[in-house]
Amino acid sequence: MPSAPPPDWVLARRRAIGDRIRAVRRERKLSQENLAELAGMDRQAINRIEQGHASPLLDNLIRIAEALDVPLADLVR
Repeated sequence: MPSAPPPDWVLARRRAIGDRIRAVRRERKLSQENLAELAGMDRQAINRIEQGHASPLLDNLIRIAEALDVPLADLVR
């Protein structure tokens, strides 16, 4: 039996986290491809996270924060 989709407030928080990742990435003048390479991920995964279409694993959020040189907490506030 498939699980129920997440509630709207969860989707909104996911989009907000993606927006923060995108903003920091742009401040650092990195492309999605550059960030993906630094984080050891693929560009499509970065795109899905920034768009709020994917629910990232904690490990991937840690990798992104490290690649952007920001505390993880700054991305998920």
